[in-house]
Amino acid sequence: MNVIIAGAGEVGTHLAEVLAASGRNITIIDKEPSRLADLDDALDVRTLAGNCCNADVLREAGADSENAALVAATNSDELNLLCAAVGKGVGAGKAIARVHHSAYFDQRGLDYAKQFDIDRLICPEYSTALAIASTLRNPAALAIENFASGQIEVQEFPVPAEADVVGKTLIEISLPPGVRLAAIRRGATVSLPMATSTIEAGDVVILVGNTEVFGDGRKLFQEKKPGRRRIVVMGGPSMGVWLCRALHDRQFSIRLFETNRERAEELADKLDWVTVVCADPTDMTVFEEERIAEADAFVGLSTDDEHNILGCAWAKSSGIGQVISVVNRPRYVPLIARVGIDHAFSPRAVAAQKIGRMLDESPLLRISSLAEGVIDVYRVQVGPTAEALGQPLRKLPLSPDWMIAAAMHQGQVRVPTADDLIHAGDIITVIGRSGQEAKLKKIFGTG
Repeated sequence: MNVIIAGAGEVGTHLAEVLAASGRNITIIDKEPSRLADLDDALDVRTLAGNCCNADVLREAGADSENAALVAATNSDELNLLCAAVGKGVGAGKAIARVHHSAYFDQRGLDYAKQFDIDRLICPEYSTALAIASTLRNPAALAIENFASGQIEVQEFPVPAEADVVGKTLIEISLPPGVRLAAIRRGATVSLPMATSTIEAGDVVILVGNTEVFGDGRKLFQEKKPGRRRIVVMGGPSMGVWLCRALHDRQFSIRLFETNRERAEELADKLDWVTVVCADPTDMTVFEEERIAEADAFVGLSTDDEHNILGCAWAKSSGIGQVISVVNRPRYVPLIARVGIDHAFSPRAVAAQKIGRMLDESPLLRISSLAEGVIDVYRVQVGPTAEALGQPLRKLPLSPDWMIAAAMHQGQVRVPTADDLIHAGDIITVIGRSGQEAKLKKIFGTG
């Protein structure tokens, strides 16, 4: 598949670097010849100067082909929507638009992707906010993954001795509907659980479920801690709003610091459960007066990478247990560990990863690895001749080495029960031992 990227800014350039390294044919469109000249020198890509919303320009770039994928990644949401729509109009096989504003990404008002005949909208800032929220909820987690546009969460974490589930069999554990235990690692042994499997202190488990109820299942595997986690958020862009909304429960007490007074007042109106402070926490006077060092976690997500790193480094040196920084330039990520910051998230890297997955047309794709490589997560598109079609899951010859963790049917995602049916075109998420490709191809018709 040939990939056309509209926009040679930092997002488009990083995406081109990642995709070009995988051997894809890349064409980049931008209206600024100077940007394209820099790319010509740095990357093995084709460049084209012009208006990415012009049908003739898109045809010249090769977007008028079923074998073409168009990624609209300019700095303008509206331009990206129009570019992707025109791309589909001239015949692109796939069109993806990057959007920033929640009005376009949130389908409650209008499904813009459907309205403009665009295959997918991606919002890296939203995905990053969800990933940060998962990390804050589960500081002991060894791995956290989100799939199906953030609707399914998978976590790998150790079980403390104080957890309610210790000493109980799986049948005795009341997991909420939509949450499943996928695997248990005990020492060097990894097993997929049965009803009689027992949870022991020190086990490392893999839990999967719908994001909305995942936390209820996760609590069963945690020690009970009194009080609420105190979170300090530095910066109030859209990502900060999404993060605060994702953490809106009794588990957290959130203070958000924003230096722009008008924006701070706007945030205070939007987030009435959050304490919004119009101040800069990197100011030592503010840091001390607001007693920021007493927080349990500090998140730097302003639009300034250097400011985020500075604030997080100071927070860590002051004894805050969990410190997270957002860095918009992926090249800063390797520097984070050197200054003691616990986690770094790059929206641009998130975008490149998501788009790379979307462009991979393989009906069977390994998308993640857990339990030190013993357990894999697969994305499977059910074929039209699959053995599984029209049968409830309980009647399928499913292997004890894997489980169906989630299924997407006509855009709706669920954690399936034994009575659910599988349909052609469904996208299912499978978790199981590595090396299951042949069995999955046979049952789900992906060969």
